[in-house]
Amino acid sequence: ETSEKDAQQDYEASMQDCAEKRSADSKALAGQTSAKADLEASVEAHKEGHAMNQKELSANGAYIASLHAECDWLLQYFETRKEARASEVDSLDKAKAVLSGADFSLVQKKALRGRA
Repeated sequence: ETSEKDAQQDYEASMQDCAEKRSADSKALAGQTSAKADLEASVEAHKEGHAMNQKELSANGAYIASLHAECDWLLQYFETRKEARASEVDSLDKAKAVLSGADFSLVQKKALRGRA
């Protein structure tokens, strides 16, 4: 009879321990599930941010390529544009001199006589 009581008490203690363990495991599982959901939301937000950054990077690359093409054009035609500016400045100086009263008619006649 005492061994039965001891066995019964051991069984009840074991069941009590199992119930406590199940309760603790259930709480831990709920906490881990919540943490997992938070991490998944964070991962999704980072994926969206990454996609936006990739689009911005692509747009910046296209802009840099267009700037490069524009700079190449400027370098290619620099001398031509420089000569055109110099000619325009010279023409403006002559026009300014004419408006100030200078007479270039004799210069033109001498230049024409030199050709003949």
